[in-house]
Amino acid sequence: MIITTSSGQIYDTNKDLTAPERHILQKLFLWESMSSSLEEFREKKKTALSKGWNNSGPVPGSDALKDIIHHLEGKVSLRLNKT
Repeated sequence: MIITTSSGQIYDTNKDLTAPERHILQKLFLWESMSSSLEEFREKKKTALSKGWNNSGPVPGSDALKDIIHHLEGKVSLRLNKT
């Protein structure tokens, strides 16, 4: 999957993220549309990063993942401010 952030950075998740990071990102895509607050989204992010892939343990998160998550936080904020 190719993701272009609001800052214009382009990421190829197959190349730029590890398998555990991609798994976490899939969860966060769901929470991007379901979170009722930015705080809730950040809590889900924190939980996902601490549990890891199939409870394998913490995932530190690459710079690419952190940038994508920041982009998703912006999208959550925009969605919530429109409603």
